[in-house]
Amino acid sequence: MKVTGKVAVVTGGGGGIGGALAERLAAEGARVVVSDLNPTTASEVVARIDRTSPGAAVSLGGDASKTEDITALVALAEDTFGPVDLYFANAGISGAPGLDATETDWDLSFDVNVRAHIRAAQLLVPKWLERGEGYFVSTASAAGLLTQIGSATYSTTKHAAVGFAEWLNVTYGDRGIRVSCLCPMGVNTKLLYEGQDSGDALGIAATKAVLSAGEVLEASDVAEIVLAAMDAEQFLILPHATVLDMYRNKGADYDRWLRGMRRYQNTLLGQTN
Repeated sequence: MKVTGKVAVVTGGGGGIGGALAERLAAEGARVVVSDLNPTTASEVVARIDRTSPGAAVSLGGDASKTEDITALVALAEDTFGPVDLYFANAGISGAPGLDATETDWDLSFDVNVRAHIRAAQLLVPKWLERGEGYFVSTASAAGLLTQIGSATYSTTKHAAVGFAEWLNVTYGDRGIRVSCLCPMGVNTKLLYEGQDSGDALGIAATKAVLSAGEVLEASDVAEIVLAAMDAEQFLILPHATVLDMYRNKGADYDRWLRGMRRYQNTLLGQTN
């Protein structure tokens, strides 16, 4: 699908991958609603877009996991630009490391990393079925295909995000609705370094794992890859090609892969002592 002339909503759009996606979409001729929990960063992204594409974007602060805030985003898009064609469920959180995560931590991770996608789809898919087209892009993670050393909440919810995107694709892919699932590894954003800044051994190991696993990409590079994949209507978007090899190795011999991950974790934990 070409994004030129389309109306897009990007959550978590105040920086990182979301901000880069919003800027890239506008540069390609889309009209964009930029949403972020921090309204200031969302408006800063719109200000950058306005310098090259005046009037192509508006912003709205809000919680991407709350139905009422998603509804407000869709309403703003419709009132300003027209019906939403593209929805980027990009907002995400890393979550607390280990088994110390509380019930509140788990609920928040599921709300932001999974239920936000579900709630957006519940609002948009019926409209898209009536129109005969729509595009849902889920930002998950390589952790959703492999795992995440350190954070059980992140690993579990990203697996769930991949599963929901798969289900959407299977259920509605022959009815005009396109679905892609973005699963990057290391991207140079604040999220990448949260574990390192936590002071927790597992959190530090999680950051070290991502930094040592492969190249750390810039968010702008990821955004370019996403739009190219959407043009090809490709489901699984892997900015890091090595993730596919890792995923294949995992499936080929699960127990061997698990043993290797344990050895890798032990090495990383040794480096944090």
